[in-house]
Amino acid sequence: MVKLPKITEINDRIVFNSRGDKTIEIDVISDNQFLGRACAPSGASVGMHEAQSYVNNDQSKTLEKFRSFKKKFIGLDSSDLKTIDEVLKNEDQTNNYSNVGGSIAYSLTIACIDSASKSLNIPFYRVLNPKIHKITFPFPLGNMLGGGSHAGSGTPDLQEYLTCPIGAKSIFEAVETNSNIHKELKKILEKMDHKFTGGKGDEGAWAPNIDNDKAIETLEQAVRNCGYDTKDVRLGIDFASSSFWNSNKCIYEYKRHGKIRDSDEQLEYANYLINQYKLIYAEDPLHEEDFDGMSKLTAKNPNCLVTGDDLLVTNKERVSISVQKHACSGAILKVNQAGSLYDSLLFAEACNDNGIKIITSHRSGESIDSHISHIAIATNSVMLKCGVVGGERVSKLNELLRMAEYGLIEGMAKWSNI
Repeated sequence: MVKLPKITEINDRIVFNSRGDKTIEIDVISDNQFLGRACAPSGASVGMHEAQSYVNNDQSKTLEKFRSFKKKFIGLDSSDLKTIDEVLKNEDQTNNYSNVGGSIAYSLTIACIDSASKSLNIPFYRVLNPKIHKITFPFPLGNMLGGGSHAGSGTPDLQEYLTCPIGAKSIFEAVETNSNIHKELKKILEKMDHKFTGGKGDEGAWAPNIDNDKAIETLEQAVRNCGYDTKDVRLGIDFASSSFWNSNKCIYEYKRHGKIRDSDEQLEYANYLINQYKLIYAEDPLHEEDFDGMSKLTAKNPNCLVTGDDLLVTNKERVSISVQKHACSGAILKVNQAGSLYDSLLFAEACNDNGIKIITSHRSGESIDSHISHIAIATNSVMLKCGVVGGERVSKLNELLRMAEYGLIEGMAKWSNI
Protein backbone atom coordinates (compact mmCIF):
# COMPACT_ATOMS: atom_id res chain seq x y z
CA MET A 1 0.00 0.00 0.00
CA VAL A 2 1.37 3.41 -1.03
CA LYS A 3 1.96 5.77 1.87
CA LEU A 4 0.11 9.04 1.28
CA PRO A 5 2.21 12.21 1.54
CA LYS A 6 1.29 14.36 4.56
CA ILE A 7 1.73 18.13 4.69
CA THR A 8 4.08 18.90 7.59
CA GLU A 9 5.05 22.52 6.94
CA ILE A 10 3.90 25.54 4.92
CA ASN A 11 5.94 28.69 4.31
CA ASP A 12 5.04 31.78 2.32
CA ARG A 13 6.62 35.00 1.10
CA ILE A 14 6.27 37.96 -1.23
CA VAL A 15 8.48 37.74 -4.33
CA PHE A 16 8.53 39.44 -7.74
CA ASN A 17 7.25 38.27 -11.11
CA SER A 18 8.62 38.85 -14.62
CA ARG A 19 7.16 42.37 -14.74
CA GLY A 20 8.82 43.28 -11.45
CA ASP A 21 5.48 43.28 -9.64
CA LYS A 22 5.02 41.79 -6.19
CA THR A 23 3.36 38.40 -5.98
CA ILE A 24 2.99 35.49 -3.56
CA GLU A 25 5.02 32.29 -3.40
CA ILE A 26 4.19 29.32 -1.18
CA ASP A 27 6.30 26.34 -0.08
CA VAL A 28 4.61 23.11 0.96
CA ILE A 29 6.71 20.40 2.63
CA SER A 30 5.41 16.85 2.78
CA ASP A 31 6.73 14.20 5.17
CA ASN A 32 9.23 16.71 6.63
CA GLN A 33 11.44 16.61 3.53
CA PHE A 34 9.72 16.97 0.15
CA LEU A 35 9.55 20.63 -0.89
CA GLY A 36 6.95 21.83 -3.37
CA ARG A 37 6.97 25.47 -4.45
CA ALA A 38 4.72 27.64 -6.60
CA CYS A 39 4.58 31.33 -7.42
CA ALA A 40 1.32 33.01 -8.47
CA PRO A 41 1.36 34.74 -11.90
CA SER A 42 -0.74 37.73 -12.96
CA GLY A 43 -2.28 38.96 -16.19
CA ALA A 44 -2.37 42.37 -17.85
CA SER A 45 -5.46 41.52 -19.90
CA VAL A 46 -7.86 40.41 -17.17
CA GLY A 47 -11.43 39.17 -17.64
CA MET A 48 -14.11 40.61 -15.37
CA HIS A 49 -15.07 37.15 -14.13
CA GLU A 50 -11.58 36.05 -13.05
CA ALA A 51 -10.65 35.13 -9.49
CA GLN A 52 -9.45 38.11 -7.47
CA SER A 53 -5.73 37.73 -6.89
CA TYR A 54 -5.38 39.57 -3.58
CA VAL A 55 -7.50 40.61 -0.61
CA ASN A 56 -8.25 44.31 -1.20
CA ASN A 57 -5.54 44.24 -3.91
CA ASP A 58 -2.87 44.01 -1.20
CA GLN A 59 -0.26 41.22 -1.13
CA SER A 60 0.63 41.79 2.55
CA LYS A 61 -2.99 41.63 3.70
CA THR A 62 -3.47 38.51 1.62
CA LEU A 63 -0.55 36.77 3.36
CA GLU A 64 -1.77 37.98 6.73
CA LYS A 65 -5.14 36.38 6.04
CA PHE A 66 -3.52 33.12 4.86
CA ARG A 67 -1.31 32.89 7.94
CA SER A 68 -4.41 33.04 10.12
CA PHE A 69 -5.67 29.68 8.85
CA LYS A 70 -2.81 27.87 7.07
CA LYS A 71 -2.36 25.46 9.99
CA LYS A 72 -5.62 23.82 8.87
CA PHE A 73 -3.71 22.23 5.98
CA ILE A 74 -1.10 20.57 8.20
CA GLY A 75 -1.61 16.81 8.22
CA LEU A 76 -3.64 16.72 5.02
CA ASP A 77 -2.66 14.53 2.07
CA SER A 78 -0.78 16.89 -0.25
CA SER A 79 -2.02 14.97 -3.31
CA ASP A 80 -5.68 15.35 -2.29
CA LEU A 81 -6.69 18.48 -4.19
CA LYS A 82 -10.39 18.06 -3.46
CA THR A 83 -9.94 18.19 0.32
CA ILE A 84 -7.46 21.07 0.10
CA ASP A 85 -9.93 22.95 -2.08
CA GLU A 86 -12.74 22.32 0.41
CA VAL A 87 -10.69 23.85 3.22
CA LEU A 88 -9.93 26.89 1.05
CA LYS A 89 -13.57 27.39 0.11
CA ASN A 90 -14.69 26.99 3.72
CA GLU A 91 -12.43 29.92 4.57
CA ASP A 92 -13.43 32.03 1.58
CA GLN A 93 -17.09 31.28 0.69
CA THR A 94 -17.13 33.67 -2.27
CA ASN A 95 -17.21 32.83 -5.97
CA ASN A 96 -13.94 34.63 -6.76
CA TYR A 97 -11.63 34.07 -3.76
CA SER A 98 -11.94 37.72 -2.73
CA ASN A 99 -11.75 36.83 0.99
CA VAL A 100 -8.63 34.67 0.69
CA GLY A 101 -7.03 35.73 -2.59
CA GLY A 102 -6.78 33.73 -5.79
CA SER A 103 -2.99 33.96 -5.55
CA ILE A 104 -3.17 31.85 -2.38
CA ALA A 105 -5.48 29.31 -4.01
CA TYR A 106 -3.14 29.06 -7.00
CA SER A 107 0.22 28.85 -5.25
CA LEU A 108 -0.97 26.60 -2.41
CA THR A 109 -2.68 23.99 -4.56
CA ILE A 110 0.13 23.78 -7.12
CA ALA A 111 2.80 23.66 -4.39
CA CYS A 112 0.89 20.78 -2.79
CA ILE A 113 0.98 18.71 -5.98
CA ASP A 114 4.62 19.65 -6.55
CA SER A 115 5.44 18.36 -3.08
CA ALA A 116 3.31 15.23 -3.50
CA SER A 117 5.00 14.36 -6.79
CA LYS A 118 8.39 14.39 -5.09
CA SER A 119 7.15 12.38 -2.14
CA LEU A 120 5.50 9.78 -4.39
CA ASN A 121 8.43 9.92 -6.88
CA ILE A 122 6.13 10.31 -9.88
CA PRO A 123 5.81 13.20 -12.37
CA PHE A 124 3.58 16.14 -11.49
CA TYR A 125 1.20 15.33 -14.34
CA ARG A 126 0.75 11.75 -13.10
CA VAL A 127 -0.37 13.00 -9.68
CA LEU A 128 -3.04 15.03 -11.46
CA ASN A 129 -4.01 12.32 -13.94
CA PRO A 130 -2.94 8.80 -12.90
CA LYS A 131 -4.64 7.33 -15.99
CA ILE A 132 -2.05 8.81 -18.35
CA HIS A 133 0.30 6.19 -19.74
CA LYS A 134 0.87 6.92 -23.42
CA ILE A 135 0.70 10.67 -23.84
CA THR A 136 1.36 13.35 -26.44
CA PHE A 137 2.86 16.81 -26.41
CA PRO A 138 0.80 19.95 -26.74
CA PHE A 139 1.96 22.10 -29.63
CA PRO A 140 3.89 25.16 -28.41
CA LEU A 141 1.99 28.29 -29.40
CA GLY A 142 4.60 31.01 -29.83
CA ASN A 143 3.92 34.71 -29.24
CA MET A 144 5.89 36.51 -31.97
CA LEU A 145 4.62 40.06 -32.26
CA GLY A 146 2.26 41.98 -30.05
CA GLY A 147 0.60 45.08 -28.73
CA GLY A 148 -2.52 45.77 -26.72
CA SER A 149 -2.15 45.49 -22.96
CA HIS A 150 1.24 43.80 -23.33
CA ALA A 151 3.06 46.63 -25.13
CA GLY A 152 3.23 50.40 -25.49
CA SER A 153 1.63 52.98 -27.76
CA GLY A 154 2.26 52.67 -31.49
CA THR A 155 2.10 48.88 -31.37
CA PRO A 156 -0.94 47.00 -32.73
CA ASP A 157 -4.29 47.16 -30.96
CA LEU A 158 -4.49 43.38 -31.23
CA GLN A 159 -2.59 41.74 -28.41
CA GLU A 160 -0.71 38.76 -29.88
CA TYR A 161 0.33 37.37 -33.25
CA LEU A 162 1.31 33.73 -32.85
CA THR A 163 2.72 30.68 -34.63
CA CYS A 164 1.89 27.01 -34.14
CA PRO A 165 4.32 24.53 -35.80
CA ILE A 166 1.83 21.73 -36.45
CA GLY A 167 4.14 20.05 -38.96
CA ALA A 168 6.91 19.45 -36.41
CA LYS A 169 7.90 15.84 -35.83
CA SER A 170 9.19 16.36 -32.29
CA ILE A 171 8.88 18.83 -29.45
CA PHE A 172 12.49 19.92 -30.02
CA GLU A 173 11.74 20.70 -33.67
CA ALA A 174 8.60 22.60 -32.67
CA VAL A 175 10.41 24.75 -30.10
CA GLU A 176 13.27 25.39 -32.52
CA THR A 177 10.84 26.38 -35.28
CA ASN A 178 9.22 29.06 -33.13
CA SER A 179 12.64 30.31 -32.06
CA ASN A 180 13.83 30.61 -35.66
CA ILE A 181 10.74 32.56 -36.70
CA HIS A 182 11.09 34.92 -33.73
CA LYS A 183 14.69 35.71 -34.77
CA GLU A 184 13.80 36.17 -38.44
CA LEU A 185 10.92 38.46 -37.54
CA LYS A 186 13.33 40.83 -35.80
CA LYS A 187 15.47 41.06 -38.95
CA ILE A 188 12.42 41.94 -41.05
CA LEU A 189 11.24 44.57 -38.56
CA GLU A 190 14.71 46.17 -38.52
CA LYS A 191 14.67 46.46 -42.32
CA MET A 192 11.17 47.93 -42.26
CA ASP A 193 12.01 50.49 -39.59
CA HIS A 194 15.63 51.51 -39.01
CA LYS A 195 14.57 53.09 -35.72
CA PHE A 196 13.24 49.79 -34.36
CA THR A 197 15.13 49.22 -31.11
CA GLY A 198 14.25 45.57 -30.61
CA GLY A 199 11.65 46.41 -28.00
CA LYS A 200 9.54 43.56 -26.65
CA GLY A 201 6.27 43.30 -24.77
CA ASP A 202 5.60 41.57 -21.46
CA GLU A 203 5.73 38.08 -22.97
CA GLY A 204 8.80 38.51 -25.17
CA ALA A 205 6.99 39.26 -28.43
CA TRP A 206 8.44 42.00 -30.62
CA ALA A 207 6.62 45.32 -30.12
CA PRO A 208 7.11 47.41 -33.27
CA ASN A 209 5.35 50.57 -34.44
CA ILE A 210 3.09 48.81 -36.93
CA ASP A 211 -0.62 48.54 -37.64
CA ASN A 212 -2.77 45.46 -37.09
CA ASP A 213 -2.96 44.20 -40.67
CA LYS A 214 0.71 44.80 -41.42
CA ALA A 215 1.62 42.82 -38.31
CA ILE A 216 0.05 39.58 -39.53
CA GLU A 217 1.47 40.11 -43.05
CA THR A 218 4.94 40.53 -41.58
CA LEU A 219 4.68 37.42 -39.43
CA GLU A 220 3.61 35.37 -42.44
CA GLN A 221 6.64 36.72 -44.32
CA ALA A 222 8.93 35.63 -41.46
CA VAL A 223 7.53 32.10 -41.64
CA ARG A 224 8.21 31.95 -45.38
CA ASN A 225 11.68 33.49 -45.05
CA CYS A 226 12.63 30.68 -42.68
CA GLY A 227 11.72 28.17 -45.37
CA TYR A 228 8.64 26.80 -43.64
CA ASP A 229 5.46 25.86 -45.46
CA THR A 230 2.49 27.80 -44.10
CA LYS A 231 0.63 24.48 -43.97
CA ASP A 232 3.18 23.26 -41.41
CA VAL A 233 3.43 26.51 -39.43
CA ARG A 234 0.00 28.00 -38.90
CA LEU A 235 -0.70 31.49 -37.59
CA GLY A 236 -2.91 32.64 -34.75
CA ILE A 237 -4.14 35.87 -33.19
CA ASP A 238 -5.14 36.78 -29.66
CA PHE A 239 -7.46 39.72 -30.29
CA ALA A 240 -8.13 40.45 -26.57
CA SER A 241 -11.21 42.26 -27.87
CA SER A 242 -12.61 43.15 -24.46
CA SER A 243 -9.66 45.52 -23.99
CA PHE A 244 -10.96 47.83 -26.72
CA TRP A 245 -14.70 47.19 -26.40
CA ASN A 246 -16.67 50.28 -25.34
CA SER A 247 -19.76 48.86 -23.63
CA ASN A 248 -21.45 52.25 -23.36
CA LYS A 249 -21.26 52.93 -27.09
CA CYS A 250 -21.34 49.25 -28.11
CA ILE A 251 -18.34 49.67 -30.39
CA TYR A 252 -14.78 48.37 -30.66
CA GLU A 253 -12.37 51.29 -30.47
CA TYR A 254 -9.03 50.67 -32.16
CA LYS A 255 -7.57 53.79 -30.61
CA ARG A 256 -3.96 53.21 -31.60
CA HIS A 257 -4.80 53.11 -35.28
CA GLY A 258 -7.96 55.21 -35.37
CA LYS A 259 -10.61 52.66 -36.33
CA ILE A 260 -14.06 52.00 -34.93
CA ARG A 261 -16.10 48.85 -35.58
CA ASP A 262 -19.55 47.84 -34.41
CA SER A 263 -20.25 44.24 -33.35
CA ASP A 264 -21.08 43.01 -36.86
CA GLU A 265 -18.02 44.71 -38.32
CA GLN A 266 -15.78 43.21 -35.66
CA LEU A 267 -17.16 39.75 -36.40
CA GLU A 268 -16.55 40.22 -40.11
CA TYR A 269 -13.04 41.58 -39.50
CA ALA A 270 -12.18 38.54 -37.39
CA ASN A 271 -13.69 36.26 -40.00
CA TYR A 272 -11.65 37.98 -42.73
CA LEU A 273 -8.38 37.50 -40.84
CA ILE A 274 -9.15 33.85 -40.10
CA ASN A 275 -9.81 33.09 -43.77
CA GLN A 276 -7.22 35.38 -45.35
CA TYR A 277 -4.37 33.94 -43.27
CA LYS A 278 -5.83 30.48 -42.63
CA LEU A 279 -5.54 31.02 -38.89
CA ILE A 280 -5.46 27.91 -36.77
CA TYR A 281 -6.22 29.93 -33.66
CA ALA A 282 -8.35 33.01 -32.87
CA GLU A 283 -8.57 33.97 -29.20
CA ASP A 284 -11.25 36.35 -27.88
CA PRO A 285 -12.09 37.81 -31.31
CA LEU A 286 -15.21 39.33 -29.72
CA HIS A 287 -15.76 40.80 -26.26
CA GLU A 288 -16.19 38.65 -23.16
CA GLU A 289 -20.01 38.68 -23.06
CA ASP A 290 -20.69 38.09 -26.76
CA PHE A 291 -21.49 34.37 -26.69
CA ASP A 292 -23.87 34.77 -29.64
CA GLY A 293 -21.30 36.45 -31.86
CA MET A 294 -18.70 33.86 -30.93
CA SER A 295 -21.20 31.15 -31.89
CA LYS A 296 -21.57 32.63 -35.37
CA LEU A 297 -17.81 32.91 -35.83
CA THR A 298 -17.22 29.35 -34.61
CA ALA A 299 -19.83 27.98 -37.01
CA LYS A 300 -18.20 29.79 -39.93
CA ASN A 301 -14.70 28.52 -39.15
CA PRO A 302 -14.57 24.79 -38.34
CA ASN A 303 -10.84 24.61 -39.17
CA CYS A 304 -9.84 27.31 -36.68
CA LEU A 305 -9.86 27.04 -32.90
CA VAL A 306 -12.15 29.96 -32.04
CA THR A 307 -11.03 30.24 -28.45
CA GLY A 308 -12.48 31.74 -25.29
CA ASP A 309 -10.18 33.31 -22.70
CA ASP A 310 -11.92 36.33 -21.19
CA LEU A 311 -15.11 34.66 -22.42
CA LEU A 312 -14.62 31.56 -20.24
CA VAL A 313 -12.03 32.61 -17.60
CA THR A 314 -11.32 28.94 -16.73
CA ASN A 315 -14.80 28.67 -15.20
CA LYS A 316 -16.87 25.52 -15.74
CA GLU A 317 -20.14 27.47 -15.44
CA ARG A 318 -19.08 29.66 -18.36
CA VAL A 319 -18.28 26.46 -20.29
CA SER A 320 -21.90 25.37 -19.79
CA ILE A 321 -23.13 28.59 -21.40
CA SER A 322 -20.66 28.15 -24.24
CA VAL A 323 -21.78 24.57 -24.85
CA GLN A 324 -25.43 25.60 -25.01
CA LYS A 325 -24.64 28.30 -27.55
CA HIS A 326 -21.83 26.45 -29.40
CA ALA A 327 -19.78 29.58 -28.72
CA CYS A 328 -16.23 28.28 -29.09
CA SER A 329 -14.16 25.32 -30.23
CA GLY A 330 -11.16 26.14 -28.03
CA ALA A 331 -10.72 27.17 -24.40
CA ILE A 332 -7.83 28.81 -22.60
CA LEU A 333 -6.91 27.22 -19.27
CA LYS A 334 -5.20 29.62 -16.86
CA VAL A 335 -5.14 28.24 -13.35
CA ASN A 336 -5.04 31.64 -11.68
CA GLN A 337 -8.21 32.72 -13.49
CA ALA A 338 -10.06 29.97 -11.65
CA GLY A 339 -8.07 30.31 -8.45
CA SER A 340 -7.29 26.77 -7.38
CA LEU A 341 -5.84 23.93 -9.42
CA TYR A 342 -8.86 21.82 -8.47
CA ASP A 343 -11.21 24.40 -10.03
CA SER A 344 -9.09 24.31 -13.18
CA LEU A 345 -9.30 20.53 -13.45
CA LEU A 346 -13.09 20.69 -13.21
CA PHE A 347 -13.01 23.25 -16.02
CA ALA A 348 -10.78 20.98 -18.12
CA GLU A 349 -13.10 18.03 -17.52
CA ALA A 350 -16.09 20.08 -18.70
CA CYS A 351 -14.21 21.12 -21.85
CA ASN A 352 -13.03 17.60 -22.68
CA ASP A 353 -16.49 16.14 -22.08
CA ASN A 354 -17.97 18.59 -24.58
CA GLY A 355 -15.34 18.45 -27.31
CA ILE A 356 -13.81 21.86 -26.59
CA LYS A 357 -10.05 21.76 -27.17
CA ILE A 358 -7.89 23.07 -24.31
CA ILE A 359 -4.99 25.49 -24.63
CA THR A 360 -3.09 25.77 -21.35
CA SER A 361 -1.59 29.23 -21.00
CA HIS A 362 0.92 31.33 -19.11
CA ARG A 363 0.23 34.91 -17.94
CA SER A 364 2.06 38.08 -18.91
CA GLY A 365 3.42 38.42 -15.36
CA GLU A 366 5.14 35.03 -14.89
CA SER A 367 7.67 33.13 -12.78
CA ILE A 368 10.23 30.52 -13.80
CA ASP A 369 7.90 27.74 -12.57
CA SER A 370 7.27 25.05 -15.18
CA HIS A 371 4.15 23.47 -13.69
CA ILE A 372 1.86 24.48 -16.55
CA SER A 373 3.77 22.15 -18.88
CA HIS A 374 2.60 19.25 -16.72
CA ILE A 375 -0.89 20.71 -16.36
CA ALA A 376 -1.15 20.88 -20.16
CA ILE A 377 -0.33 17.19 -20.42
CA ALA A 378 -2.61 16.16 -17.55
CA THR A 379 -5.58 17.98 -19.12
CA ASN A 380 -4.98 16.67 -22.66
CA SER A 381 -4.30 20.19 -23.93
CA VAL A 382 -3.67 20.47 -27.67
CA MET A 383 -1.50 23.58 -27.27
CA LEU A 384 0.71 25.17 -24.65
CA LYS A 385 0.79 28.95 -24.91
CA CYS A 386 3.93 30.00 -23.07
CA GLY A 387 5.94 32.37 -25.26
CA VAL A 388 9.20 31.89 -27.13
CA VAL A 389 11.96 33.77 -25.29
CA GLY A 390 12.72 34.92 -21.76
CA GLY A 391 13.64 32.68 -18.83
CA GLU A 392 10.11 32.62 -17.45
CA ARG A 393 8.82 31.44 -20.86
CA VAL A 394 11.63 29.08 -21.87
CA SER A 395 11.37 27.26 -18.52
CA LYS A 396 8.04 25.79 -19.66
CA LEU A 397 9.42 24.70 -23.03
CA ASN A 398 12.58 23.21 -21.53
CA GLU A 399 10.47 21.14 -19.15
CA LEU A 400 8.80 19.53 -22.17
CA LEU A 401 12.24 18.80 -23.63
CA ARG A 402 13.31 17.15 -20.38
CA MET A 403 10.21 14.96 -20.39
CA ALA A 404 10.99 13.89 -23.94
CA GLU A 405 14.53 12.99 -22.86
CA TYR A 406 13.21 10.88 -20.01
CA GLY A 407 11.13 8.96 -22.54
CA LEU A 408 7.88 9.84 -20.78
CA ILE A 409 6.14 11.17 -23.87
CA GLU A 410 5.82 9.58 -27.27
CA GLY A 411 5.51 11.79 -30.30
CA MET A 412 3.78 15.03 -31.16
CA ALA A 413 0.02 15.46 -31.17
CA LYS A 414 -1.44 14.96 -34.64
CA TRP A 415 -3.34 17.68 -36.46
CA SER A 416 -6.47 15.51 -36.25
CA ASN A 417 -6.36 15.88 -32.45
CA ILE A 418 -6.70 19.67 -32.80
